[in-house]
Amino acid sequence: MPSSPIMIELRCRRRATISLCGLALAVAAAGPAIAAGCSFETQGEGRVAAVIDARTFRLQDGREVRLAGIEPVFSEKPAAEAANRISALATIVAGRDVTLAGEDDTPDRYGRQPAFVFLEHSDTLVQSLLLAQGEALVSSTVTSRDCASVLVAAETAAREAKRGTWADPAAIKNAESADDILAGIGRFMVVEGKVLSVRQAGATTYLNFGRNWTRGFAVTISRRMIGAFEAAGIALKSLENRRIRVRGWVEARGGPRIEALRVGQIELLGEN
Repeated sequence: MPSSPIMIELRCRRRATISLCGLALAVAAAGPAIAAGCSFETQGEGRVAAVIDARTFRLQDGREVRLAGIEPVFSEKPAAEAANRISALATIVAGRDVTLAGEDDTPDRYGRQPAFVFLEHSDTLVQSLLLAQGEALVSSTVTSRDCASVLVAAETAAREAKRGTWADPAAIKNAESADDILAGIGRFMVVEGKVLSVRQAGATTYLNFGRNWTRGFAVTISRRMIGAFEAAGIALKSLENRRIRVRGWVEARGGPRIEALRVGQIELLGEN
């Protein structure tokens, strides 16, 4: 049975921190929207026995579950920040009964089951709680627009309130600072900047943020994705001279690159 804000408040008074309770109450108040947005098929239930890392935990029956739809935050102090984020997840789920849901319960290559996780038969989504605390980023892999909207709303609230990682101005990388972005090779990052040019080379379109195309930061978009952008009302050439926010995995091809595999990775921020 879904947990009401009143029920959560009573539990909070007994056992949780004030800050987490406030977030839980906010998420509970939006429960119907979360349930509608991320209402995937139930994949099972269980009690959390141990938290392994910032987005992975083990159930008492031995299953390892990876939180779907979110990514860990890149940090230049990985050891300390990792410990903090493990603690953030443990505060939410340790010893709790959870319900798993998702589009596909096929384990990843490490044997972990990806899932959207709800607390104790309620509409309280663990991913939304972490995002609302600024302890995670919305992934680029969410295929459901409705669910992505729920997660983005939680992340946006944390960013506007400067909670968690968003208290650090460097949490969003400047697209003009290619070296800072290169420091995160192999990591998931959020980058903002002005697109100086849009160029096509072969089957790839490049959104260039630096005047030196080979060394500056760029977003790459394959030809097969152009139709998806156009269907969303975005002509790639129209992004020239626009400020955008992009999220994704950083790789090096001369300069730092993020490949846009889904339209939702790119947010328009303004006219110039």
